[in-house]
Amino acid sequence: MAEEVKLLNTWPSPFGLRVVWALKLKGIEYESVDEDLSNKSALLLHSNPVYKKIPVLIHNARQRFWAKFSDDRLLPAIWRVFVTQGKEREEAMEASLENLKFVEEELEGKRFFGGDKIGLADLAFGWFANLIGVLQQLTGLKLIDDRFPLLSAWIQEFSETQIIKDNWPSHDKPLVMYQALYHRFHPLK
Repeated sequence: MAEEVKLLNTWPSPFGLRVVWALKLKGIEYESVDEDLSNKSALLLHSNPVYKKIPVLIHNARQRFWAKFSDDRLLPAIWRVFVTQGKEREEAMEASLENLKFVEEELEGKRFFGGDKIGLADLAFGWFANLIGVLQQLTGLKLIDDRFPLLSAWIQEFSETQIIKDNWPSHDKPLVMYQALYHRFHPLK
């Protein structure tokens, strides 16, 4: 059975046109959904909750979106919390918390990003599950707390999955490595 492919688009978008051309060249059948950008649909807002822009190709693309979000938005924001101080750190904390709110919303009603099984997005967020405790310990800052119960549950569930647990570095290894980095960015006075 062929999987349904949808393209959320608007006709004047040159970016959407690229997707149309690619789908046509590949011979992929799809349903085109025209979006009114002055009144964005619930489907668009659900499918692209962060950027809220078109085009959006819906075909197992949500996992890729969250994997990219982890790498492009969350990781850099949390890294800035780790390496900066003062006002810069406050701004990085705000950005991190805002990004974490999006992640929390995505996990609503799910055990993992894709549902009941670990998928691409879960693997992409694996760094977070592995390192957030270390980074919080070194900075003394708390990013994950009762504001993020779904994300906390995901971290627990992901971390306790046997294959993940069997291949997880011991807490001491990243702690020692990131402690050295932390002191490089924050030398003792």
